[in-house]
Amino acid sequence: MRYAHTVQAVRDAEGALMARLPEGALMQRAAAGLAAVGADVLGRVYGSRVVVLAGSGSNGGDALYAGARLARRGAGVTAVLLSPERAHAGGLAALRAAGGRVAEADAGLAAVARAHLVYDGVVGIGGKGGLRPQAADLMRAAYDARAAVVAVDLPSGVDADTGEVAGEAVHADVTVTFGTYKPGLLIDPAAGLAGALRLIDIGLDADLGAPAVEALQHAGVAALLPRPSGESDKYRRGVVGVVAGSDRYPGAAVLAVSGAIRGGAGAVRYVGGGAAAVLARHPETLVSTGSPHDAGRVQAWVVGPGLGDSADARAAVAEVLDSDVPVLVDADGLRLLSREAVAARTAPTVLTPHAGEAAALLGRPREDIEAARLDAVRALSAAYRATVLLKGSTTLVAAPDGGPVRVNPTGTAWLATAGSGDILSGLTGSLLAAGLAARDAASVGAYLHGLAARLTEGPLTAMDVAESIPAAWRS
Repeated sequence: MRYAHTVQAVRDAEGALMARLPEGALMQRAAAGLAAVGADVLGRVYGSRVVVLAGSGSNGGDALYAGARLARRGAGVTAVLLSPERAHAGGLAALRAAGGRVAEADAGLAAVARAHLVYDGVVGIGGKGGLRPQAADLMRAAYDARAAVVAVDLPSGVDADTGEVAGEAVHADVTVTFGTYKPGLLIDPAAGLAGALRLIDIGLDADLGAPAVEALQHAGVAALLPRPSGESDKYRRGVVGVVAGSDRYPGAAVLAVSGAIRGGAGAVRYVGGGAAAVLARHPETLVSTGSPHDAGRVQAWVVGPGLGDSADARAAVAEVLDSDVPVLVDADGLRLLSREAVAARTAPTVLTPHAGEAAALLGRPREDIEAARLDAVRALSAAYRATVLLKGSTTLVAAPDGGPVRVNPTGTAWLATAGSGDILSGLTGSLLAAGLAARDAASVGAYLHGLAARLTEGPLTAMDVAESIPAAWRS
C-alpha cells in the first residue's frame, strides 16, 4: 500500500522528529536521497551540468545541499536563487564550499539552457497557486534544453493536499518526495505532472498518524481477492444480479454481465431487456424477464448500465435500492435514483459516476469536479451516504464513514472507450456479491479493470478488458 499524508501531518511529524535529532540532520537525510536520485538520473555525475532552482525555505535548502553533494563528485553546479535574500544560508554555504556557483534568476537562464539536470526547489509543500513569471520562464528554458527535471518533494505550482493545479506548474521527469507521499502526487491533474515517483525514507513513520489517501498495490489486492474453498458451490461463492440494458442498448447488458461473470461470484442473474443478447454471449447466465424482486436471491445488485429513462427503468432502480443487499448504481441508474432512497439504505451502496455524472449529482460544473477530484469524491460520499467510485484519469474511492480515500494506480487512457464502465460495474458488483466490503470491492474492481486494460496491447474495446480480467487476476 502507498500512503499519502496531508501537509499538516507531515509538518507535525517533522517537528516531532527534529526535536529528537541533531540540528540539520533531517535536511541532510533528504538531501542525501535527492542527490542519489539525481546521480541515477544523470548516469555519469563527473562533468555533468546541474542547475538548482532554489526558492526560500527548506525546500530550496534540500536542493542546495543536494547540489553541494553532486558538486563534490565533479558536477558543475549552479544555484539560481529566486529569492536571494531568503535563500537557505546553510545550503548556500555548503554549495559554495563544494565549488558550486551562484546566480540570480535573471542571470540563470543561460545556465539552465546548458543544463543536463535541473532541480525544482522553487516552492515547498505549503505553496499555493501557480508559478510566478520568473520561475515559469526558467522552467520553460529547462524544457527547451531537454534537461531532466527533478522536483523536490513535489512539482512547484501544484497543491500538495488536493492535486489541484491553479496556474502554471512544473512538469517533472522525476519527483523525489520525503517521508511519505503527498495526496497531490497521486491525484490528477497534479499526478500527471509528477513523473516517476521516488520516496525517500527520512524516519517520519512513527509520527505520521493516519493517511489521507492510500493506493492499493499488487500484494494488497491479492490479499482481498475472493477464493473458493473445497466447500464452495456457485451459491456460496455469491450470486450477483444485473439489471441493465434495454431494447435500445442491449450491448450494455452484455458488457455488464461480462464483467460480472469474471468478477469472482459463483453465478450471475440477469434482469432486463437484453436477455437474448446476453444468453447468446453468456449461456451460463440465469435470465429473468420479470422484476428484480422476482429474479431469485442475490447477494448484490448492479443496476443502471443501458437502462434508458423509461418508467420501467425508474421502477427497477427504486426496487433494487429497496433491497437489503449491497447495490452498485451506474450510468442511467445515477440519473434515476433518489438521493433520499440511497441515504436511507442500511445495506452498502456503491455509486460509480464519471465526472459529468458526478457534476449532476452534486449540482456543480463538470470542470469543478475535474479540477478538484478529491473534494468531489468526498462530497459525493457524504451527501449520499454511499461509497463512491469516481471514474476518470485518476479513479478515486471514498467511503461514507470517512477514512483514507483510495486512489487507483492502474488506470490507463485506453480505458476511455465505450462500454468500459459497464465492465467495471459488473466486475465490482460481482466482488460485492462474493463478500468484499464496499470500499474494498470498488478499489479491487478498479485495480483489476485498469490492470486488465494494461495487459491488452494497443487500442482496446470494452470486451477486450473483460477477457483480460482472468490474466489480471492471476498476475
